[in-house]
Amino acid sequence: MQGVGTATPDFQQPQPHHLQQQQLQTHVRRKQQQVPMSDVKDWRPFIYGGLASITAEFGTFPIDTTKTRLQIQGQKIDQTFSQLRYRGMTDAFVKISQEEGLRALYSGIWPAVLRQATYGTIKFGTYYTLKKYANNYGLLVDHETGSERVWANILCAATAGAVSSAIANPTDVLKVRMQVHGKSAHQHGLIGSFLEIYRFEGVRGLWRGVGPTAQRAVVIASVELPVYDFCKMQLMNTFGDHVANHFISSFIASLGSAVASTPIDVIRTRLMNQRHLTVVDGVTVTNTQKLYKGSFDCAVQTVRNEGLLALYKGFIPTWVRMGPWNIIFFITYEQLKKL
Repeated sequence: MQGVGTATPDFQQPQPHHLQQQQLQTHVRRKQQQVPMSDVKDWRPFIYGGLASITAEFGTFPIDTTKTRLQIQGQKIDQTFSQLRYRGMTDAFVKISQEEGLRALYSGIWPAVLRQATYGTIKFGTYYTLKKYANNYGLLVDHETGSERVWANILCAATAGAVSSAIANPTDVLKVRMQVHGKSAHQHGLIGSFLEIYRFEGVRGLWRGVGPTAQRAVVIASVELPVYDFCKMQLMNTFGDHVANHFISSFIASLGSAVASTPIDVIRTRLMNQRHLTVVDGVTVTNTQKLYKGSFDCAVQTVRNEGLLALYKGFIPTWVRMGPWNIIFFITYEQLKKL
């Protein structure tokens, strides 16, 4: 018999049967959704992402060259590129081929491949690895609906895009410079172009435009990757995990990313092409006037001198390139995953 004031042992009322069943189902769902830590540290998303990116780059690079030329032309404050040489993507493609040769369409391909070997590898590998971490910590999937949270997807994609683009920025600068100068760029080659930038512009020259580059990568990744994953899941019942699903999902994702990223891409391209010195045959000829102080100044001057639509110069080749690029990338990536 217990005395007065003696603490009685805690007694828990048994939970109703339907609550017990609900808790058991939730526990089982969480266990099923969890990814083993060995899978989180898997290297395959990085390797597959890099290989798929390089494959897509080779297949669509001439379109990227026409886009860069269209974005550079018409700068009224830069006499070198003030003339409108090309009426559009097709006209640029034909004129570059006729005047400079087909090889000029692939000017800058090797820094582009090097960029994808770093940027593509880090971006896609980091994205899918972060998603696995978020899933293990219960942040990715809404346990009420069983679907992935949009904000978690966007956060993983934005982080992966910013980190990878900042690291790969020097290869982007090389690519833009070689695309703009076309046939003459082949005289220097990849190493020669790199050394010229480093010699006359220093380390800062290699990271020129890193701000808008990172911003563009964040926008593209935040739109492209979550939209692709969302569309793929929605179409799974109709097409299954097959090429038709990957094709449609990647095409939809490319349209969204092209609309969101083109203005930043125009600013980024112009900043990267901006030089402080004019160099001829390895000799400094003149100091070049600095046209833009930064991303915001470039945007303001572009709109003021060329109109608002100037921020969408090269939109058609951007979308035309992003469509096939994403289709080639995601189909290649999905097939590599099945190996």
